[in-house]
Amino acid sequence: FYTPQQVSKVLAKIVTTGKSKLKSVYDPTCGSGSLLLRVAKEVDDVSNFYGQELNRTTYNLARMNMILHDIHYRKFDIKQEDTIEHPQHIDERFEAVVANPPFSAHWSANPLHMSDDRFSQYGKLAPKTKADFAFVQHMIHQLDENGTMAIVLPHGVLFRGGAEGHIRKYLIEDKNYLDCVIGLPANIFYGTGIPTCVLVFKKCREDSGNILFIDASNEFKKIKAQNYLTDENVTKIIDTFKSRETIDKYSYLA
Repeated sequence: FYTPQQVSKVLAKIVTTGKSKLKSVYDPTCGSGSLLLRVAKEVDDVSNFYGQELNRTTYNLARMNMILHDIHYRKFDIKQEDTIEHPQHIDERFEAVVANPPFSAHWSANPLHMSDDRFSQYGKLAPKTKADFAFVQHMIHQLDENGTMAIVLPHGVLFRGGAEGHIRKYLIEDKNYLDCVIGLPANIFYGTGIPTCVLVFKKCREDSGNILFIDASNEFKKIKAQNYLTDENVTKIIDTFKSRETIDKYSYLA
């Protein structure tokens, strides 16, 4: 379940770009809260932290983790429940949204979800055996108009067809929410060698009509069987994200 520190750093730097303070940060699959705390390191102040976690033990860890990191108990609201089926912060909107949800998790895909505001406008639900886009839709629903969200997902979300292709098309062509796609190296997550990507979404985009693609999959340091992003790798990703430049064999503004 653990998000490698350097991947957390990439997500945190993306959602705090151009900001020194945040009203709120939210992680719908918060685990022990490390991503929320990582975002706090990137700015001077975060007013409120919100998270939801399915596993009770991990949820208790997250609350302890907050207190151990000097986050006052009035400043965080972490709930234990299934985020997709029973969202606990559904009326809130957040300035920064980050997540590393369980890859290709199973969910109910119950047709009743079609009357849920999070999913209704898309016309299709994410497949039962792959909840990846259900997490994306949930997070977009919770994202404030001026906010940024960054989510780590398996590569399949970029090209799988069917309902996922339909949802992807809606997000890009009808809504223009997708801001950037970052391909990460394979084998940087513990317990799985699959290549992953970071998707960045914004509701109010300055450059509408283009999407930045960054291929960082070949830039890493290998230590034993594990691949790592170095600080230089992270800096290059973030600098390219900010500049939105096309760099030969590395990034492309499409």
